[in-house]
Amino acid sequence: MREEMDGRKWWTMVECAASARGPEQLSSGGMRTMERSRDWINQAEGDLLHARSDVAGGYYEWACFSAQQAAEKAVKAVFQRMGAEAWGHSVADLLQELAARHAVPERLRDAGLELDKAYIPTRYPNAHPAGAPRTRYTLGEAMRLIGDAEDIYKFCSDLLSTL
Repeated sequence: MREEMDGRKWWTMVECAASARGPEQLSSGGMRTMERSRDWINQAEGDLLHARSDVAGGYYEWACFSAQQAAEKAVKAVFQRMGAEAWGHSVADLLQELAARHAVPERLRDAGLELDKAYIPTRYPNAHPAGAPRTRYTLGEAMRLIGDAEDIYKFCSDLLSTL
């Protein structure tokens, strides 16, 4: 097992074992877990659908948050396939760590920084000096972040097909 530390635990490499049910991994606690990259990428796709639905309903703050969630889960799908357990919610940090193993375009790492800004303030009024989050996000922001999440999702889907 290999752990990377930088003030926080971002991911842990885990040993893989075969079973009759499919590929399993040993978690950092020694428990066997299934390799679930398909579940992670499937949920990322669902989060993108949710983001588009939120835009249609005028819930731009939730569209931004759902876009962030889609990107985060897509990157975590790749870590799962690599036999790693990814921790944390920063898309930029996850992509930076992934870049140590696979080429990640800088524009996607920049998109991760933008998406990270939607993780907390989209949901909590005290993240802003005044007003509810629902009054502080625009259609343009939502569409931009959905586009960023779609680009990260596609990159991760393509990468998954090669691993």
